Amino acid sequence: MPYLAAEVKELSFNVEESFVTGVRLRGSINDCIKLNLNLRCASQVLYSLKQFRAGNADEVYRNLVEYPWENIIPEEGYFSITSNVNNDSINNSMFANLRVKDAIIDRFREQRGKRPSTGAALTGAVIHLYWKLDEAEVFIDTSGDSLARHGYRKIPGLAPMLESLAAATIYATCWDKVSPFVNPMCGSGTIAIEAAMIATNRRPGLFRTNYAFMHLLGYDDTVYQREDALLEEQITEVPGLRIIATDYSKKAVENARLNAVAAGVAKLISFNVCDFAETEIPPNVTGVFYVNPEYGERLGDIAELEKTYGRIGDFMKQKCGGYFGYVFTGNLDLAKKIGLKAKRRIEFYTSTIDCRLLEYELYAGSRTVAKEPKAV
Repeated sequence: MPYLAAEVKELSFNVEESFVTGVRLRGSINDCIKLNLNLRCASQVLYSLKQFRAGNADEVYRNLVEYPWENIIPEEGYFSITSNVNNDSINNSMFANLRVKDAIIDRFREQRGKRPSTGAALTGAVIHLYWKLDEAEVFIDTSGDSLARHGYRKIPGLAPMLESLAAATIYATCWDKVSPFVNPMCGSGTIAIEAAMIATNRRPGLFRTNYAFMHLLGYDDTVYQREDALLEEQITEVPGLRIIATDYSKKAVENARLNAVAAGVAKLISFNVCDFAETEIPPNVTGVFYVNPEYGERLGDIAELEKTYGRIGDFMKQKCGGYFGYVFTGNLDLAKKIGLKAKRRIEFYTSTIDCRLLEYELYAGSRTVAKEPKAV
């Protein structure tokens, strides 16, 4: 995940390992506070407690019942268990969760004579079990509810793109955070809003007040308050920034505007109701055109979508000269209808759908290719 790794490095952390689903680095629980408030592309910030081998759930229990949970979870507190399990002895991950919960409760009863309450809601401390084959690792999930939802989107609309995915795809573009960013088919406004937040350095922590790290023993609220104050201080203004978002649906544009208000960026985005082909493209600049059309997995008729993708290609060729064009889609057959050759095809996953962000370099005027001179 190169975009998450780049974010982590920007926050002055060293990435020790980067893999498909995340990154690994060294840090303290207090470092997790900064990461939780600032990361756009992450879903959780996990703090490793123990690695061990376990062939079955009873071995998980035996490894965890000796751990000093009373030093982490308040005895009058509340905790939840989450897991990612792939072990032949388990056909229901909830059983693994139960054995982790049993180990923590039994440890408390032995050490304190009382126990914290527990449940499924991620509103208190959260313990996460990763268990693949016979290798297991237990973490404090310092986030709780997923960071992938940035908290400003009150009206999601139909088939909305997850905020963390939208941010990652914007990072993948050539956008310089100053030139125009044009987003037709804006739907609930997520892409345009994330672009405005990235350009002005507004972080997701601005919209959230509860994290799992707040429910741990030893939590230092002064660290949180300091990092939280920095979120406001680091917001920057970008004079002349133009972010344009349009949709043919009046209701979608109304909802997108309300979401932008909640995110504090409504004044930075020009919203209009129109067909995408009527979207304003500021001339004589090198900007970004970004569209996320329906791709037939859940919405839209394929025959109609083929026409739409063809029109997108025509519009980019005729109206977007000098821009970089981006089409995010989960249907590469439909993408062929665009009729342009993609310069880059950047892979992303949304839920279980294999998607691509297709990049098109759109030349102003006709592109000429120099030919080698011939001797006659």
